[in-house]
Amino acid sequence: MATEETAADSTASGEWTVRKVLDWSIDHFKKNGSDSPRLDAEVLLAHARGCQRIQLYTQYDQPLTDQQRAVMRDLVKRRVNAEPVAYLVGHREFFSLDFVVNRDVFIPRPDTETLVMSALDAARELPQPKILDLCTGSGCVAIAIAVNARKSQVTAVELHPATAKVTRQNIERHGMESRVSLLEGNLFEPLPKGARFDLIVSNPPYVTTGEMAGLDPDVRHEPTRALDGGTDGLDIIRLLIQQAPNHLHDGGWLMLELSPEQAPETMNLFTQRGFQQVGAVNDLSGQARVVQGRWTE
Repeated sequence: MATEETAADSTASGEWTVRKVLDWSIDHFKKNGSDSPRLDAEVLLAHARGCQRIQLYTQYDQPLTDQQRAVMRDLVKRRVNAEPVAYLVGHREFFSLDFVVNRDVFIPRPDTETLVMSALDAARELPQPKILDLCTGSGCVAIAIAVNARKSQVTAVELHPATAKVTRQNIERHGMESRVSLLEGNLFEPLPKGARFDLIVSNPPYVTTGEMAGLDPDVRHEPTRALDGGTDGLDIIRLLIQQAPNHLHDGGWLMLELSPEQAPETMNLFTQRGFQQVGAVNDLSGQARVVQGRWTE
């Protein structure tokens, strides 16, 4: 398995076993600047072999079939061209749950687990929380909340039909059809008249337009619409802060994911709109990742 020649042409030194393919792939990814060469190699090889990643450790001396080598060659080539691993294997773990992903959805990130944890903290104070997730994308936030807040009812909203198709797949994948309702449309527009919620959450587009061109090559494979938040990254955030009170119960919370640099301005926007208990929640790296506020009438 070399860049210019195929694995089938490179067997002079013996069979391409799991160990040999892993060693070659790790080295190849290192040479091409991967930040996680071993992880990438193991995830892709497990996918090519149709097994769990941990099973590779008991299969080191097993040779790959011709078909497995062909699949792995293609995966390695695409990964070197900065295609995200999650797109290559078609799924991504988030909050200990596995989600279908493709090029129509933004790949779930560990940072977004901060939003879920904040929502769950608020939901625990309510007997049957009604929760709204806007810009739901893959549905990872809505589904993770529903799975972990068992008495909650979650409404997820997605604007783009291709993305909503993936959302629906994930709702069904986790058996949440009775707990997570999917509406298609722009932000609050598809909600029934008079609908109000105890909690509104969103991971909206918040990358500034000026930053888009400088994003990592991996990220540039993801949908621009899920990233670009306008000149200062706050276009959608402003809309959510302005409109959310019309859809919150008295004492309800609005929680938004954002970039740490945007937290001070976003907290000002919350306060100016009249929210109470405005504050930021830090992610695991200690940076402000969620801004939240409580609406009281």
